[in-house]
Amino acid sequence: MPTPEYLEARLAELAHKAGIPGASIAVRVGDRTVAAAVGVLDTATGYPATTDSLFQIGSITKVWTTTLVMQLVDEGLLDLDAPVRTYLPDFRLVDEDAARQVTARQLLCHTAGFEGELFDDHGPGDDAIERLVASLATVADQLFPPGEMFSYCNSGFDLLGRVVEVLTGLTWETAVRERIVVPLGLAHVANNASESIVQRTAIGHLSGPDGTQVKAPVHHMGRAGAPSGGMLATSATDLLEFAAAHVRRGLLPDGTRLLSEASARAMCEPQVEIIGDGVLGRSWGLGWNLYDWPGEPVIGHDGGTIGQSAMLRVVPSRGVSVALLTNGGNMYLVYDLIRELLGTLAGVEVPDLRVPPTEPPTIDARYVVGGYASAAMRVDIAETEDGLTLTAQNLGAIAELAGDEVVTTRVVPVSERALIAGEGGGRLPVYAFLGEGEQADLLHMGRVLRRVRATEAEAG
Repeated sequence: MPTPEYLEARLAELAHKAGIPGASIAVRVGDRTVAAAVGVLDTATGYPATTDSLFQIGSITKVWTTTLVMQLVDEGLLDLDAPVRTYLPDFRLVDEDAARQVTARQLLCHTAGFEGELFDDHGPGDDAIERLVASLATVADQLFPPGEMFSYCNSGFDLLGRVVEVLTGLTWETAVRERIVVPLGLAHVANNASESIVQRTAIGHLSGPDGTQVKAPVHHMGRAGAPSGGMLATSATDLLEFAAAHVRRGLLPDGTRLLSEASARAMCEPQVEIIGDGVLGRSWGLGWNLYDWPGEPVIGHDGGTIGQSAMLRVVPSRGVSVALLTNGGNMYLVYDLIRELLGTLAGVEVPDLRVPPTEPPTIDARYVVGGYASAAMRVDIAETEDGLTLTAQNLGAIAELAGDEVVTTRVVPVSERALIAGEGGGRLPVYAFLGEGEQADLLHMGRVLRRVRATEAEAG
């Protein structure tokens, strides 16, 4: 077990290299937890980060939402394979056939197939999630038939949040507090800014024009996106208390249950293979990302909000878990510490982060060149004298929150139908191209972007 002093020294070293203003890490083995924090919560105030400081955990929240959903399964209120309309009769998507078919299971494992990057603000009221779900009828285009493939879908988890609200009669936030936070006895959890402000809480930071970290323009994202990860904040140690309940297969220390053993195990069972770089696993369960690294099975999730990033890795068979929370910079430049801890404590061989090949394979540029877009991003692949480039820009609501800077990066083939960023540090994104014609129809980068046809480009 590492000492707090070792964790602090190693984290400080790596956080400095990564440009991270403040970070908190916790390591749990069995019932023992060791934690450390470095840096500041806010570069403007210089307020120091501590082990009880709150950081937004982003999409790790999806595992909390899944826990609520599986509690409803335990209570006989929800069937994962029944259409969502069984519980939300007014549920609509742009594609009516898809809306009739979508199930909670498909939402939990990101195979529902509709547009997932919908970040419009639907207000701060208790009806925020309900309003977002109602908007899906006009903005949630169908990318592929339900169940066909994996495509990370934030709006699907917001839809699940609405199912939780309807079946419990509570707001999503109240359900989290009454059904998870209180049973676990967590003291350092906040659902929103008004709860965060009474504790030591991190402020997000983004890279400024000169590369330095500057405060993000907003504290958190809209309330409608809370179930998918827009607002929930915890300390690293409380996040591991939550993970410990899953390590114990739903059993709490007092003998009561957060989840049935069957539901806790079901969350860890592969549901769908994912397209990606392998570093983030090859399959997805119910809520959990499943990693097929050599050694013991690993579950986990990553998260990101505006200027904050989080990482959770759990080795249930060894009772080992690690949580890393940051408020800016490049979280994946701290990856070596995660590799070291899981290797030493759990015997897991965490793979190196992928890098461009020294001898790239040949790729048909005609197949990949073109524009691809979702509601939140536009990506253009172009062929130049020096090779292929990728130009990306945020769109819509996310551009208003995080900026719409146009960024061009050199990309290198890693297969006949995939590219990797050819520069940068940390985890370099991999872009896979799908389709049977002369040109790819889809760009898959964890989530699907459709090719922008000429008529669509002209209309835009």
